[in-house]
Amino acid sequence: MASLQARTGREKQRYEGQLRLVAGCIPYRLEQNVEVCYSNSENKLLVLMISSPNRKDLVFPKGGWEEDENMHDAACREALEEAGVKGILSENPLGFWVFRSKSRQNNCNLEGGCKGFMFALKVTEELDSWPEQALHERKWLTIEEAFKFCRYDWMRDALNIFLTTFSKEKPIGMREESVELPIRPLSDAGDECQMASSGYFGKPSTVQHLQNTSCKCIVQG
Repeated sequence: MASLQARTGREKQRYEGQLRLVAGCIPYRLEQNVEVCYSNSENKLLVLMISSPNRKDLVFPKGGWEEDENMHDAACREALEEAGVKGILSENPLGFWVFRSKSRQNNCNLEGGCKGFMFALKVTEELDSWPEQALHERKWLTIEEAFKFCRYDWMRDALNIFLTTFSKEKPIGMREESVELPIRPLSDAGDECQMASSGYFGKPSTVQHLQNTSCKCIVQG
């Protein structure tokens, strides 16, 4: 099996006006609560976050959405590259957030702005090695711990929406396909780290199979 490699460079990066488009996810799993394993079934919700060199706070896996992939492909790829996990991706994003990197304001484009779409990813597989393992250590956390360690306020917003959505959802069907979502125009970029939208803004228009089988995921719908 060929070794997995992370994508580098910005040649294929998607932009919407002055904003660099980003896709990411909140990986999660349900772990049986040992204290109640002999009574009624009860699971503990854990989310996966990753570290960065020389930082004590944590982030969720995310990165640039490129021209040769759809939004779901990008979110799955970033989860694989940065956190070494695969799983079942939610069909609809939790929302999108317009923000500027405080530590690297010129890293996205000349304006330093990003528009990030975040999904929920039910983890079904953890790899022993992954492309950016030397840069990111993965940590499974309770929701309370995750709120404490989130590096950015907008990630706390995403986590809050994830928690609200998760508590309301019922088991639904799955399919091994990826849904391509069109890029929608954004009227106002907003301020740094300001949440632009907390809801999904449209129905998926087309369905296609994932192009990269090395980071294949199942889209939940």
